[in-house]
Amino acid sequence: MRELSSNLENLCSNLSMAISSQSEADFSFKSEPSKWSKKEVLGHLIDSGIYNLQRFTEIQFKEKPYRIRSYAQNELVKAHRYQEADTGELVNLLLTLNKRISDLMRNQNDESLKYQVLSDDAQFDLEFLMRDYVAHFKHHCQQIIS
Repeated sequence: MRELSSNLENLCSNLSMAISSQSEADFSFKSEPSKWSKKEVLGHLIDSGIYNLQRFTEIQFKEKPYRIRSYAQNELVKAHRYQEADTGELVNLLLTLNKRISDLMRNQNDESLKYQVLSDDAQFDLEFLMRDYVAHFKHHCQQIIS
């Protein structure tokens, strides 16, 4: 998990640098009203970080198997008004959330990584959930950087 944690930290660092090199106009550009801007994709990563930080933490002490709840990603992006938010504030929040997540990843052991997790349609373990989070993060980083 140390490698996964380091990968997340590197993704955060690279993303932060890439965002700082973009103009606010490019970062906020929406190709269509129904599509997210890069800034809103960043907001979505913040929402994902909030939900996953809670999941990764609660699984440590809640009854097993841990049941995750889904979240309304489109509605959250709208409710948080990421399009109008200060970019620096959003980047700082993303980095802070993911530092906590990275630290949680580093502190897992063989037993905790096997904690069972249930969703509405699947069963998996904490290790899968953490790896999936970093893959999801990387996917959206590529959208923002491109």
